[in-house]
Amino acid sequence: MSTAIVTGQPVPGSSLENDLRSLGFEVRSAADAADAATLLAAVPADRRVALVDARFVGHPHALRLGLTDPRFPLAAVTGAVTARPAGREALTRALARQTTTGGGTAVAVDSLADRLVTALDAEGAEVHRPDLGSLVAAVPADPQTRNEARQAVAAVDDEAVRLKSAVKARDGFFTTFFVSPYSRYLARWCARRGLTPNQVTTASLLTALIAAGCAATGTRGGFVAAGLLLILSFVLDCTDGQLARYSLQYSTLGAWLDATFDRAKEYAYYAGLALGAARGGDDVWALALGAMILQTCRHVVDFSFNEANAHAATANASPTAALSDRLDSVGWTVWLRRMIVLPIGERWAMIAVLTAVTTPRITFYVLLVGCAFAAAYTTAGRVLRSVARRTSGAGHAAGTDRGARALADLADSGPLARVLARTAGRGLPGLAVPAVAAAGAAVVVCAAALSGFGGPLPVAAAVVYVVASALAVARPLAGALDWLVPPFFRAAEYGTVLALAARAEVNGALPAAFGLVAAVAYHHYDTVYRIRGDAGAPPAWLVRAIGGHEGRTLLVTVLAASLTAAQFKVALTVLAVAVALLVLAESIRFWVASHLGGAPAVHDEGEPA
Repeated sequence: MSTAIVTGQPVPGSSLENDLRSLGFEVRSAADAADAATLLAAVPADRRVALVDARFVGHPHALRLGLTDPRFPLAAVTGAVTARPAGREALTRALARQTTTGGGTAVAVDSLADRLVTALDAEGAEVHRPDLGSLVAAVPADPQTRNEARQAVAAVDDEAVRLKSAVKARDGFFTTFFVSPYSRYLARWCARRGLTPNQVTTASLLTALIAAGCAATGTRGGFVAAGLLLILSFVLDCTDGQLARYSLQYSTLGAWLDATFDRAKEYAYYAGLALGAARGGDDVWALALGAMILQTCRHVVDFSFNEANAHAATANASPTAALSDRLDSVGWTVWLRRMIVLPIGERWAMIAVLTAVTTPRITFYVLLVGCAFAAAYTTAGRVLRSVARRTSGAGHAAGTDRGARALADLADSGPLARVLARTAGRGLPGLAVPAVAAAGAAVVVCAAALSGFGGPLPVAAAVVYVVASALAVARPLAGALDWLVPPFFRAAEYGTVLALAARAEVNGALPAAFGLVAAVAYHHYDTVYRIRGDAGAPPAWLVRAIGGHEGRTLLVTVLAASLTAAQFKVALTVLAVAVALLVLAESIRFWVASHLGGAPAVHDEGEPA
C-alpha cells in the first residue's frame, strides 16, 4: 500500500483523507516539516509516498492524476507531491533541506508540498505535472478562497472529465466516432469490477482467435460470425487502453502485451481467412502472406522514421509540411487523412465487413490495394520531409546518434553483414546507403520470383544481397533517408520467402512460409517495442542464433536450391518453429523479468497502428 503524509492542521469538513484512502493510500498526519521527515523515513523504501497539504481542495481525479501515475518517479499538483521508490532519495533530500532551513522562508509559497516541488526543480529533478484541464487542485489560504475553490470543484463533473480523458486525444475516425463513445463506459465498468487492462487485452486476443477460427470454417455463417467477433475484439482492444488511462494502470508488461497481441490478432485472422478459403477450394495463402508482409513493412517504415527523427528539430519548411499545416486548418481533411492511411480501426472494420459479405480473396485484394496506397502516401510524405530537413540542416547531433543506434538495431544485421561491414572501410556516402539497400533487396526478390524453383540464381542474388546489406550498414545510419534501410531489409527477406514458397508449387509451402515470416516479424516487432521502452535491442546472441536478416535470406535460398519442393516445405516449417521458439522464449523472459524488476511503466499513445 502507498502512504500519504498529510501536513498541517486538519480542516473541518475536508474530505481529503477519505479521497486519499479511496486512491489506495494509507494516511498519516504530520504537524510540520520535521514531523513529515520522521514519517517519511519510516515508510518502507519500496512504497510510493506522497506529501499532501491538509488544506488541499480539489477533485479526486486531480489527486489520482498527480499521485498515482506509475510512469513517473516524481509527480505533483498544487498542494501535493509524490515519489515512487526511484524518486524517494530526491524527495528525502528536499524535505531535509526544509527542516534545516526552517521551512524555506525565501520561497513565495507556504505549502510544504509546493516548497518541496520548488526545491526539486532547483535540484534539477524531473517532476511530472499532469495537465488537469478543468479539474481543480488548490491550497486556499483563507475561508473565502476555500469556499470559492469548493464552488469551482462542484461546478465540474469529476467523473465526466475522467471518462473523457480515458479516450486517446488523437485517434482514427472509426475509433473516435464508432467505438470510443461507448467503449469508455465499458472501461469504467471493468474498472469498477477490478478488472485489469491486461485481462481485457487477453480477452481481446481470445476473441480475435475465435474470430479466426470462425473464418477458418469457410462457411458464410462462419464468415459473418468472424466479422462480428473481429469488431468485438477491436472494441476490447480500445477498452484496454481506455481502462489503463481511466484507472492509471500503466505497466511495461501491459504495453508489450497490447502491442504484441495487436499484431498476433491481425495476422492470425489472415491465416484463418486463408484456411477458410482453402476449405472452399480457393488458395489465397500467397495473398495472406503478402498482406502480412505489406503491413509489417508499413509498420517498420513508421518505426524507423519516428526513431530517426525522434529528436530532430520540429520546424520544417518543406512544401509538404506547409501543405500539411494548411490542410490541418480545414477540419474534414484531418479526418480524411487519418482514414486514408488505414489505421487499425479503419483496417479492421474494412476486413470485418468484407469478410462477412464477400470472399477471402476479395478481402485480401482490397486490403492489399488499400494498404499499398496508404504505404505509398505516408512514405512519400516522409521522404519529402526528410529531404527538406537535410537541405535545411535541421536536427542535431544527439538526435542523430540516438536515431542511428535505433536504426542499427532495427536493421537486424547478422554475423555475415557485420563481418563484411568491418572490412568495407568508411562505408557508402549519403543517399547511396538506402539506394544500395533497395537495389540489393530488388535483386534477391526478383531472382527468387522470376527464376524456376531449385535454380542457382536466387543463391547468387542472395550473396549479392548480403554484400549490399553489409555496405549499407558499414557506417552509422545517420543520413537523411537512412531510415528506409530497415524497411528495405524487411521487404527483401519476407519477399524472398514468399517468392520461393510460391515457386515451390507444393501444397503446404506457403503456409509454412507464412509461419516463418510471422516468427521473424515477431522478432522485429519485439525489437521495436524494446527500443520504444528504452530497454535496448534484443541480445546479440539471439541475433547471431537466428542469423540476422541477410543470413536467413541466404539460408532460405540455399535450401530452395538444394532440396526438393516437398523437402523445402519441411525445412521452412522446421526453421519457422526454431525461430519462433528462440524469439518467443527470450522475449517472454525479458518482458516478464522487466515487469517483475520494476521497470518504469510505459504507455505509448503513438500513431494509430
